[in-house]
Amino acid sequence: MDLTVLYRGPLASCDYDCPYCPFAKRRDSPAQLRADRAALERFAAWVSAGTDDRLSVLFTPWGEGLVRSWYRRTLVEMSRLPQVRRVAIQTNLSCRTDWLADADPATLALWCTYHPGQTPYERFLGKCRELTRLGIRFSVGVVGLPGHLEHARRLRAALPPHVYLWVNAAEGHHYTDAEAAEWTGLDPLFPYSRHPHRSTGLPCRTGESVVSVDGDGTVRRCHFVPAELGNLYDGSYRTALRPRACPLAVCDCHIGYVHLESLPLYDVFAGGVLERVPATRPRTVPSGSTRPATARALPRPPS
Repeated sequence: MDLTVLYRGPLASCDYDCPYCPFAKRRDSPAQLRADRAALERFAAWVSAGTDDRLSVLFTPWGEGLVRSWYRRTLVEMSRLPQVRRVAIQTNLSCRTDWLADADPATLALWCTYHPGQTPYERFLGKCRELTRLGIRFSVGVVGLPGHLEHARRLRAALPPHVYLWVNAAEGHHYTDAEAAEWTGLDPLFPYSRHPHRSTGLPCRTGESVVSVDGDGTVRRCHFVPAELGNLYDGSYRTALRPRACPLAVCDCHIGYVHLESLPLYDVFAGGVLERVPATRPRTVPSGSTRPATARALPRPPS
């Protein structure tokens, strides 16, 4: 079977100080870093051992993983395994990029976030250009705060046309239609992020073909549902995999709602679900419109 694994180990430290992030400038102790490294190496060994599954792996650390050598090494090694279809990680791109030359660019991809005020614009853009030179698949995004709008416009104008720039709705921020239209002009898919999606009872791929794994190997259907399905390393999770409806009232995070079968996002991001790269470049949305538009007509996201 095709199995997607969202891995989140103990790592919680980050080199940035974003005011909208609870893990800003948090430091892990040496013991915590050793524990994270050991957990990641155990997970990497499980992936390397191979199963009958074709695996896709997305690393979603609370902190910044790519400043740690063990994450960089793991991504390179996984990218060259025949059973791995895709390996990707969410990153602020503060790390160096030369290590990517050793990875298989057909398999490895990056989900990059630009945080204005945390890194010089030219440095971030330079790293994006290096990713392009190396042939690495990547998306770039920003948090949709008012102060980020001009930064996002500048970045969109400088990025190659094929690089998707996404916008995440800021947690707790209410967008007027006019504000939403400005963000939608940059990211035609922003309406999917603008409002939480009602999900109670709706079919979701998590718990069937998508699972979340923590550093101990505990398997859950996703990061947002605490119920355990078993353990990765003893195989007990396997018998729990089956179609499931979402038990939550709403789903408001892209790494969650992208898997809802009620939304067309597996078609929108076909071949790039993990790294958030659409199958075709989203069309520019006319001024004043808040409806998503891509090269294919898509239904309006549920309100």
